[in-house]
Amino acid sequence: MKSLLLLLLTLAPLSAADRPNILWLTSEDNAAHWLGCYGNEQAHTPNLDALAKRSVRFTNFYSNAPVCAVARSTILNGVYAPSQGTQHMRSRHPIPTRIKPYVFYLRQQGYYTTNASKTDYNFKGQDASLWDESSPKAHYKNRSKNQPFFAIFNLTVSHESSLFPARIQQNRTKGLIPKTTRINPNNINVPPCLPDLPEILSDLAIYHDTITALDKQIGEKLTELEQAGLASNTIIFYYSDHGGAAARGKRYLKDTGVNVPLLIHVPEKWQHLSPYKPVAVTTDPTAFVDLAPTLLSLLGLEKPAHMQGRAFLGTHAQPLPDDHHLFLFADRFDELFGMRRGLTDGRWKYIRRFNPRLPAAPYSFYQFGQDGWTAWQKAWQDGQLSGRFASIWENNQPIEELYDTESDPWETTNLATNPAHNETIKDLRNRLHQKMVAVTDTGLIPEPLFQPLAGDNGTIADYARTHRQHWDQLLHFAKQATSRDKQFLPKLTSALSHEEPVVRYWAALGCLTLGPDAAPAKDALLATLNDEHSVLRITAAVTLTILNAPEGPQALVNELPKAQSESDYLYLMNAFTHTGTQDQIPSSLVTQSLKQKNLGEYPTRFLTRIAQSRNLPLPPAK
Repeated sequence: MKSLLLLLLTLAPLSAADRPNILWLTSEDNAAHWLGCYGNEQAHTPNLDALAKRSVRFTNFYSNAPVCAVARSTILNGVYAPSQGTQHMRSRHPIPTRIKPYVFYLRQQGYYTTNASKTDYNFKGQDASLWDESSPKAHYKNRSKNQPFFAIFNLTVSHESSLFPARIQQNRTKGLIPKTTRINPNNINVPPCLPDLPEILSDLAIYHDTITALDKQIGEKLTELEQAGLASNTIIFYYSDHGGAAARGKRYLKDTGVNVPLLIHVPEKWQHLSPYKPVAVTTDPTAFVDLAPTLLSLLGLEKPAHMQGRAFLGTHAQPLPDDHHLFLFADRFDELFGMRRGLTDGRWKYIRRFNPRLPAAPYSFYQFGQDGWTAWQKAWQDGQLSGRFASIWENNQPIEELYDTESDPWETTNLATNPAHNETIKDLRNRLHQKMVAVTDTGLIPEPLFQPLAGDNGTIADYARTHRQHWDQLLHFAKQATSRDKQFLPKLTSALSHEEPVVRYWAALGCLTLGPDAAPAKDALLATLNDEHSVLRITAAVTLTILNAPEGPQALVNELPKAQSESDYLYLMNAFTHTGTQDQIPSSLVTQSLKQKNLGEYPTRFLTRIAQSRNLPLPPAK
């Protein structure tokens, strides 16, 4: 019976004349403020500006996460990454089989689906197999006659690596960008969130040229559509996968990291599918999680039960809820852990840190491929900076942040402790709590516990769903633990022996957040060194190291041969880095660990650097 139903669904679709083609043009790492049509007076983006003049332009469109693979998993499945367990960058944790990507439904409806060619969906599986075509050569022109298409062209020229010196030279040699920047770096308008350093100015000037190169590629794709005679039947989306690429963009929940452009052109034939005028500017708060249900709605389909977003176009478009807020999230990016959650309504932005002990930079070492980031760090190290330009590098960041992006668009003034905004922050604090509980945010589970709790054949999303009745209480405890309030220390100390490992984790992290003030919990932390889970032992060892207990550094070294997974190694590498104890790892253990098959990319790099600094022999490349 199921096979017959699937066959009928496959045969049911109408021809291309009866369904719109849909073209998605996406770029990488450019926030909305880089484009002329979004008000940047120094931009040169004639093709995108022209597209904006015949499109709906969304001014409050957000990438739910400020990094690509995490955001992409949200787009693909119409589900927040923390609800799937896909919030950690470059992870491949399994997700529930009930979660199907939008491509699945499009193919059921007879659409020819192509992806050229970025995948990186951040969960277990064969990414390319989702599509009819997924390769650099994938193209809608390869479809059958009269077959409607959905096509993505991922344009990568604007990626943050375009500001790496070697890539800059390559792009200049290829003629993608001019050998001399169009704008003199000394004449660049420097956002107030960035220090006025020569390297920063140079990066900004070069990125303007890069965005112009992107704009040219957009123009070529639009011309190709016109010349194929398909423009009148094709709905066009243009958006960026998140913010960036210059300093304090990508990986940040500030608007420089998450407020991205969205232009949607709906041809006359399909105007009945849009509640907006053909040319309009809307401030409606909209986000990546809304794209999948919107796409299905354009095909006349209701969103599946698992999708969490709101269709804003199509036959099943939903009106914007009153007082609508968008959910933002950030967790481990590459090798560095750091959990943050946020909300925005397009004006007010609230951010809550769950690892406030850590600095706000860096969130990944990859960013130091840019001269601007490297120069900024060095200027801080040399004592040349003060205020916000220095504090971003320092430990013990604000637990809460509140910004009025209307009066402070670059989010430089944190209003969280301003009494005039007590009611606003109280409201947003409660809203965020309710949202994290409603979506069963798996960020409350540390990544090294994903596999132990989910089991070999389960998923962390399903584990969380079966325990969601505890999520409100667990989140309350996590917030108390990371509040830096010493009154909670007795509660944290007692919870170090709780039967649930996730509760024990937040108790241990709470002690770590208190730092030296956690000294009365020393005996309980010493006992935690014998916990069955590595993440608990490591967190306790870091706290003991901060408390100058000799057992701390030795316990970290002891964890290296015990690590069972890449997540264990990653968490341990963070511990060594933040305590500065990597020099205490015996050389024999460095060499032995580098031979492990489950070590993973970033721990391998970490240990390789140590080996090279000691002139140790390296094992053959895996």
